[in-house]
Amino acid sequence: MSHTQVIFMVHINYVADADDLLVASAQSSTTALSRLLAAEREEAKAVLSLFLRQKGLRSAVAARIANKSDGFIEHLSSKLQSAYRSRYAEGRELSTPEIRDALLPYLEALSKEHGDSLVEVVENFPDPFSAERESLSYSMILTPTSSNKQKAIARVSTPTSGGALPELVLYLLDYGMDHEEIKNVVRKFPAFAYYNVDRKIKPLVELLLELGVPRSGIPGIIRKRPQLCGISLTDNLKPMMAYMENIGVNKTQWSKVICRFPAFLTYSRQKVEITVSYLTELGVSKENIGKILTRCPHLMSYSVNDNLRPTADYFRSIGADAASLIQKCPQAFGLNIESKLKPITEFFLEREFSIEEIGIMVNRFGIIHTLSLQENLIPKYEYFLTMGYPRYELVKFPQYFGYSLEQRIKPRYAQMTGCGVRLILNQMLSVSETRFEEILQKKSGGF
Repeated sequence: MSHTQVIFMVHINYVADADDLLVASAQSSTTALSRLLAAEREEAKAVLSLFLRQKGLRSAVAARIANKSDGFIEHLSSKLQSAYRSRYAEGRELSTPEIRDALLPYLEALSKEHGDSLVEVVENFPDPFSAERESLSYSMILTPTSSNKQKAIARVSTPTSGGALPELVLYLLDYGMDHEEIKNVVRKFPAFAYYNVDRKIKPLVELLLELGVPRSGIPGIIRKRPQLCGISLTDNLKPMMAYMENIGVNKTQWSKVICRFPAFLTYSRQKVEITVSYLTELGVSKENIGKILTRCPHLMSYSVNDNLRPTADYFRSIGADAASLIQKCPQAFGLNIESKLKPITEFFLEREFSIEEIGIMVNRFGIIHTLSLQENLIPKYEYFLTMGYPRYELVKFPQYFGYSLEQRIKPRYAQMTGCGVRLILNQMLSVSETRFEEILQKKSGGF
């Protein structure tokens, strides 16, 4: 073999080796990138699971949703690639804090847009509400815009190709909602337009009817809280009901509870546990917690730190028993301290009632701070002054402020004085009409 042939063969072998190195390098890079993306998909699952737990889902349920929502996880991965484009170009791995910083605000925005239907969006991504959906763009699913609202309204307004109204509309019309009411619900909560009737609306309505909600009550519940239709009955709603019953909510009263406050069942388990824990801390028994929530489910909408705790502290500061008061008048704990509670306390202080007397009045008549100054307390107090009773009569019987001035107080007082009789406030106002007549006859002529 000539020298030239040797050089040529060496050159060929060198080129072949270089090509092999390039291929190997490319394969190695691809493998590394695949590992990187796989790791970040797992991180995205972990962030999604964390977020769902923060929203009140049980750990097992949150993990199951994250593990089976491959389409949504891929979408989160694409979000990471967009947010950290330069990092991917460099082949640098993202840290867990970086992934959370990118995804948690995005998930929070989705939660605000879709409310309690977020889980359904996640599980069915990119087709968020049912398998038979025609076409919904990512932007419509995930971006809160007026265009989304218009499309949703059009969905419940436009007849089908056969000229009939959409199935959702026909179903709700049968329960007494009119078409404009349905469109108003969609304006408030556009995702409602995409709920599947057989999988979402009917099961909820059937459950409500089983619980004793009358057919006539269904429209009101949907108007107030359409998000209720998006909650999974098996994963969320029924377990939440069982938990509520376990802490004392009367299972025979569910229809009344839901009709009063449909949002009651949309709160997360975490939110309920925080509220129950605080009520226990306040000194309310488990049995009475159930009674409070049955009678006033709105209490669940009050924040422990922003409403319940500061209000309890305020009532204690004026000598009231906060644990007893929240059982008698839970609605008082949703009132603003500065604009509602303090002005009423000041009203009595200005009229020379001591702080101790005010505390006694609150303990005896818990709703006193919920009454209107202008329409109730002031006119009734002014009339009280004309009757000649000592001020302490109001301390003993603050329920005076709960009676109608025109229909109860003035007529009874006129009738009493007309007979020349003098009764304490309690006797004059709290007894029945028949008993009042008997007392007047018995005491007639005396003082």
